[in-house]
Amino acid sequence: MLNRLTVHNYILIDELDIDFSNGLTIVTGETGAGKSILLGALALILGERADSDVLLNKQKKCIIEGVFDITNYQLAGFFESNELDYSTETFLRREINADGKSRAFINDTPVNLSQLKKLGTFLVDIHSQHETLTLSNSDFQMGVVDAFSKHQPLLNNYNSLYISFKKLNIDLKDLRDREKQSKIDLDYLQFQFDELEESKLESTEQQKLESELSKLVHAEEIQNTLSKSIAALTTDETSLVDQLTSVSNSISQLTKYDEKFENIFQRLKSSVVELKDIVDEITFIIHKSELNPQRVEAINERLNIIYRLQHKHHVNSIDDLISIQNDIGKKLESIGSLEDQILKLERELKIVKEQLIKGADTISANRKKSIPKIESTIKEMLFDLAMPNAVLKVQQEHLGNDNFNAYGNDKISFLFSANKGVTYKELNKVASGGELSRLMLSIKSLIAQLTALPTIVFDEIDTGISGETAAKMGVMMHKISVNHQVIAITHLPQIAGKGDVHYVVYKEDSGKTVRTGINKLSDKDRVKEIARMLSGEKLTDAAIENAKELLRL
Repeated sequence: MLNRLTVHNYILIDELDIDFSNGLTIVTGETGAGKSILLGALALILGERADSDVLLNKQKKCIIEGVFDITNYQLAGFFESNELDYSTETFLRREINADGKSRAFINDTPVNLSQLKKLGTFLVDIHSQHETLTLSNSDFQMGVVDAFSKHQPLLNNYNSLYISFKKLNIDLKDLRDREKQSKIDLDYLQFQFDELEESKLESTEQQKLESELSKLVHAEEIQNTLSKSIAALTTDETSLVDQLTSVSNSISQLTKYDEKFENIFQRLKSSVVELKDIVDEITFIIHKSELNPQRVEAINERLNIIYRLQHKHHVNSIDDLISIQNDIGKKLESIGSLEDQILKLERELKIVKEQLIKGADTISANRKKSIPKIESTIKEMLFDLAMPNAVLKVQQEHLGNDNFNAYGNDKISFLFSANKGVTYKELNKVASGGELSRLMLSIKSLIAQLTALPTIVFDEIDTGISGETAAKMGVMMHKISVNHQVIAITHLPQIAGKGDVHYVVYKEDSGKTVRTGINKLSDKDRVKEIARMLSGEKLTDAAIENAKELLRL
C-alpha cells in the first residue's frame, strides 16, 4: 500500500507531504483546485513520461517520492531479477531536471523507466472513467474469471508444465534443425572419414618414408662414396689396412726389447680388426643399397597422399590427421545419436502435452462453472448502480489442444449490453465511460476478497450518477477497502461520507502566485466539506445535518 507521497516543485505544487493509511481515503476539492495534479504526480513515480513543463520553478528540479509497504505483494522475485535491493518498505523516486531529463530510482538504485513502470503496475491501479483499457484487456478478463474460480494452485501447476512444454518444444526444434543440418553434412563428412580411413595412416609413417626416400634418391652417390672408401681401405697399393697391418707387424718385433711396445702392438692389432669390420659393413651396405626406381615411385605416391591430406585439412602431421579422423567419426556417431535424442524428447513432449491437456481441461471446467455466477453477481451489482438492464456476458472459447497459452487453452472475452434488446459487443465498442467505470467498480468489488489487489485509485468514476446510486457506489468502494487500500477522488458527498480518511485539495491565490495544497480533515472539518459538496459555498443548517447523516456522526 501507499504509505507516503512527497511532491516538490510540480506544476502548482511547491511542497507537499501526504501520509496515507489503509482503508478508504477520500480526496475532494473544488473544480480546478488541483486534484488531477496530485494524481499526475503519483503517475510519474509509476513510470509515466514527463518533461520540463511540469516544473513549477524552472530553476529547480522536480522531485516526487512514494513510500510503499509491499509486505504482502510477493515481489521479491522482481527485485532479484532486476538486481535491486529488496525491502518491505520500498521507495520509488522520480527526478525531472530543467532540461526535461528524467531519472528514476527504486530504493535509491537508478533504474530505467520501463523497470519503474513494471513495478508500478504491481503497486497502484489508477482508474478513471476515461481510462478503461484495463477492463478490455484479455489478460485482465482471464484473471477475473480465474480469481473467482479459486484454482490458483491448479494454475501454478499448469504454468510450470507450460514452461516445460515450451522449453521442450524449443529443444526439440533445435535438435531437428541440427539433425537437418547434419544430414546435409553427412555425405561430405562420410567422404572425409572414408578418405582418411582408407589411407590407413600410421603415426611415424611419414618420417620413415621420408628417410627411406632420401636414401633411395641418393643411392648412386652413396655407392660411389662407399666403393672409394673400400678401395682406400683394402684394394689400393697403399690401402690403409695393409699399411696398418705392416706397421703392426713391425711394432710386434720390438716387443722383445721393451714391454711398452706390447701395448702399442695390441692397440694397432685392434685397429686392424676394427677396419676390417668396417670394410665388411660397408661391403654389406653397398650390396643392399641398390637403385630401385619402383620403390621410389611407390614412396612418392604414398607421401603425396599424406601431403595432400595435410594440405586439405590445414595440418602438418599424421597425428593431426588421425585426430581429425577421430573427430569426424564422433560427428558421424552423433548424427545417429540426434535421432535417439529426438525420439526421447518427442516422448517427453507427448507426456507433458497429455498432462497439459488434462490440467487445461480441469481449469476450463472450473471456469465454465464460475461464469454463470460471475454474470449473475455483476448483474446484481450493476442493478444497484442504476444500470437495471445492463448485462455482462463472459464468453469462453476453447482454443483446442494444440493452442496452449499461459492460461490454458481458453480464450475469455467480456461482452456487454447496457440495455434490453441491444446486441452483446466488446466493451470498448458499446459501453460509455460512466458505464465502464461502474462495471470496473463492480468487478473489482467482486474479486477484492479473492486476490491481492494493489492500491486502487478511483479518479472521479462517479460522474453521471447521484443519490442512492452514489451511496451504493460508496458502499462498494468501502467494501473493497476492507482488504485493499482505496483512494477515491470524488465530487459526490454520498461517496465522500464512506471514507475512513478525508483529504481536501485547495488552491491558494496570493495575488502573485497560485499554489495547490492538500489538508487532512478532522471530523468537524469533514462535516463542513461534505456540506459544501451538498449545498455549495453557503453552508445551510440542512446541509450540515445532511452531512452529519452521511458521516453518521
